[in-house]
Amino acid sequence: MLSYPAAIPLSTRTLSRLADLLRGRRAEQRSRWRRLHAADQALLVLAHLRNGDTYARLASGFGIGTTTAWRYVHEALDLLTLLADDLSAAIGKATHLAYAILDGTLIPIDRLADDKPYYSGKHHRHGVNVQVLANPAGRLVWASPALPGSTHDLTAARTTGLVDALTRAGIKTFADRGYQGAGGTIRTPFKRHRHRPRLSRNQKSVNRAHARIRAIGERAVATLKAWKILTRLRCCPRRATAIVQAILVLQAAEDGR
Repeated sequence: MLSYPAAIPLSTRTLSRLADLLRGRRAEQRSRWRRLHAADQALLVLAHLRNGDTYARLASGFGIGTTTAWRYVHEALDLLTLLADDLSAAIGKATHLAYAILDGTLIPIDRLADDKPYYSGKHHRHGVNVQVLANPAGRLVWASPALPGSTHDLTAARTTGLVDALTRAGIKTFADRGYQGAGGTIRTPFKRHRHRPRLSRNQKSVNRAHARIRAIGERAVATLKAWKILTRLRCCPRRATAIVQAILVLQAAEDGR
């Protein structure tokens, strides 16, 4: 098998952050010997998450077995998820914002034997639904646990507790038409229906302003999906939440937060 060097579009700050966490874990476990140093393990994990490199490719590039590469990645993921913000911590940060932007995204997965709950009729593919909360600058604030792809965005936001948490905290939140009826502090655009066949000029103007704000929130989704592992998950869908939480921690390190 041929191997080649590859670049990872991340700063050394993120690598150092992950390497320090791995060194701390090894010190706690009193590990005497590993095939890779902590910095090399961190590099391997970032290549997997950011570039989407497979375990076989990582094993070839780092001169280790495929099983060892799998174990190194899962060890780092479990460590990073411990540092991820829960909903309460995320809402605490969001209270300092002028407003928040809520959007849902589908992370594609491989088909499963029991794939019906994971099939999204909206996107016409299998995946998991993740709710993304962004700040006015379009930066990631939080991403929810992954739910089956057939889950509607509004149902997903309610199931994860986002709607209630944002409302209790009094955080004005902008969302698209998929969240119509959420209530509380969730602001959605005006929508035509049988009792409102046409929108007024003022309503159309409000919708245009609303769309400009929501467009900024799409940057957060793009930031999340810049981690190529999310292009298509080839693992158990139950691992999607851990992967997303690990990415949130690493992205925060990348942003210097």
